[in-house]
Amino acid sequence: MERLRKLVNEIAYTNNPTKLSPLHISLLPFLSISSSFYKLALSLRYYLYKHNIFFHFQIHRLPVPVISVGNLTWGGNGKTPMVEFIARYFSCSGISPLLLSRGYGGGDEVNMLQRHLLGTPTKFGVGANRAAVASSLIQKYGYIDIRNSSLYEKQNHDQKAQNYLDSEKIGVVVLDDAMQHWSLWRDLDIVMVNGLTLWGNGKLLPLGPLREPLTALRRADVVVIHHADLVSDHVVEDIESMVQKIKKSVPIFFTKMDPTYLFELGNINSKIPLTALHEAAILCVSAIGSADPFVKRIQEMGVLYVDRIDFSDHHIFHSKDISMIRAKLKELERKFGSKPSVVITEKDYDRDPEILKQLYPFKTFVLCSTLKVLPYKGNNEDSFKKFLKDQLKLKFSAAD
Repeated sequence: MERLRKLVNEIAYTNNPTKLSPLHISLLPFLSISSSFYKLALSLRYYLYKHNIFFHFQIHRLPVPVISVGNLTWGGNGKTPMVEFIARYFSCSGISPLLLSRGYGGGDEVNMLQRHLLGTPTKFGVGANRAAVASSLIQKYGYIDIRNSSLYEKQNHDQKAQNYLDSEKIGVVVLDDAMQHWSLWRDLDIVMVNGLTLWGNGKLLPLGPLREPLTALRRADVVVIHHADLVSDHVVEDIESMVQKIKKSVPIFFTKMDPTYLFELGNINSKIPLTALHEAAILCVSAIGSADPFVKRIQEMGVLYVDRIDFSDHHIFHSKDISMIRAKLKELERKFGSKPSVVITEKDYDRDPEILKQLYPFKTFVLCSTLKVLPYKGNNEDSFKKFLKDQLKLKFSAAD
C-alpha cells in the first residue's frame, strides 16, 4: 500500500507525462476513471449542501465566528502551523479559541497542537461531526461576543479582570483542514498553498492532488502561500499572478517555517541548538504531506551529509519500517565512519514516540519550527493579524 501511495503521489506531482515510467502509465486509466467518479461525487455533495437537501446536508451556524484553515491539495500546505498561529493570536488577545479537528491519522496534529498550546485558554474538539462537537463544547464552556473584547477595544483594569473570569468561554472557532467541510458556516476562509509544489499536475484526486478544482479559490477570503522562502522571487510573483487570475481581489500573504531548536527523543524538555547538526551525517525520516521543505531546511544547517526516507502522510511506523531505517543508518555509519543521527518532524514524534526509541543507539532529534509571516509588498505579520481582526468583525457583524 505504501508503494502504491508513492506511485500515485509521483504521478500527481509530475507535470511532464513523458517522465512517467511504464508502471506509472499502467495506473493512469484506473486513476482517470476514479478521478471522474470523484468529480461527480464532489459536485453532488456541493449541490446537496448548497440547497440544504436532507437534514444531513444542512449547514450549521455557531454563535461565535468560525475561521476555516484549509487547502485545495493533500498535505504539506502549513494548515496546522497556521491554526496554531491563529490560536496564539486570539489567546494573547484574551480570547479562548476552540480548535476543531477530525483527528485524522492517529491525531498526530492534535497531539502536537495540544503540546504547543499548553497553558493557553485554547480548547480542543476532535471528531468527524465537527458541528456536533463544537455545539457540545460551546454548551459546556459558554461563549462570548468577541466584538466586545480586548481584540477590538481598549480596556481598563475592571474589563481585564472580567476577561480573566470569562477566559473559559469560547470566543472563536478555528477549523483545521476544513475547506471541504461544509456542515459548518464559516465567517473567514483561509486557503493555504504549498509554494514548492502548488497544484501538481492540476488534476482531481486520485489522478492529481486537487481536492477541488482551482476555481474553488474564489471562495477564499485570503490565500496564504506557504514555504515562500524556499522559492525564488520570480516564482513568488508567478504564484501571485496565478491566484489573482482566479480571484483578482483576494489578499495574499506569504509564510515560512522557521526552525527554532531540536530536542532529543526521550527528553522533550531539552532545547538543543540547531548547531548540534553541524558537520553531522543526517538521515531525515518523515511521514508528512510534503517532505521536501523539511529536508531542505536540514540541508541549510551546515550538515555534512543528508539522506532521507519518506513515508506517506500520517503513516504509522511499524517494526519493518524501523528495520529499514536502521539498515540505512548502518549503511551511513559504514560510509562516514561515525554514527549518523536521525531527524524527524514534531508531527512524526507526536504520532508514536515510543516506537522510535527502537532506533537506539542512534540518536533521534526532533526539529521544532514556528510559522512566520514574511514581509511582502507592505504585508507582514502585523497586517495579517489586523486582517483577521477586521474581517471577523465585518463578516460576523454582517451575518447578525
